Amino acid sequence: MADRPLMPIATAVWLIDNTSLTFDQIADFCGLHPLQVRGIADGDVGASVRGIDPITTHQLTRDEIEKAQGDADYRLKLSNPKTIIAEKPRKGPRYTPVSKRQNRPDAIAWVVRNHPEISDAQIAKLLGTTKTTIQSVRDRTHWNASNIQPQDPVGLGLCSQTDLDAVVRKAGAKKAKLEAAMPKADPGPSLMPTAETTAPAETAPEPAPTSEENANKVDLDKVFASLNISSEDND
Repeated sequence: MADRPLMPIATAVWLIDNTSLTFDQIADFCGLHPLQVRGIADGDVGASVRGIDPITTHQLTRDEIEKAQGDADYRLKLSNPKTIIAEKPRKGPRYTPVSKRQNRPDAIAWVVRNHPEISDAQIAKLLGTTKTTIQSVRDRTHWNASNIQPQDPVGLGLCSQTDLDAVVRKAGAKKAKLEAAMPKADPGPSLMPTAETTAPAETAPEPAPTSEENANKVDLDKVFASLNISSEDND
């Protein structure tokens, strides 16, 4: 654990030999049971273990020890490192302990079901498996397919949550980039809105007569006027 010294038993040996801390204080700091600390003090546990000074390894300060020696109820606090060394990038597939390799098909099934955007190459690197195994889990041709149960690889101890989140983010960004680069498909013709199809048809206005129609139109006043004139002449 991050809040425990690197070598708890060796640290406990040194604290027993060089301080007046209580067994409970040493047990709490080293992540041990008080009976284990008592066994170390009696020589029944860790008799061949050489003590390690937590002060020289920068896991504990002298002031912290003196403060704890003056108060039996005080609990030691692990010193935080002044500098944080970045983890060296890992190359190649992840090594999986033999005891956990039988759980890889379950982890593969979980990743395939919950994160289909992750490629087989990314899964192989994340879980320390092969593309052949991944494909056999996908198409249910794995020799133990009937017993495969999808399980979170973080819970199985096959990868860390940080590594899984990084792969998911990378795969998601790649998928979004590919979708943005693809041309959008034409949706084709669509149905007209209901308001337009159910609205009453408007009566179209009659077209205005053209100049030619106006010229051919008979002037009845002129016709009757000419008829009256001719009748008077006959009388």
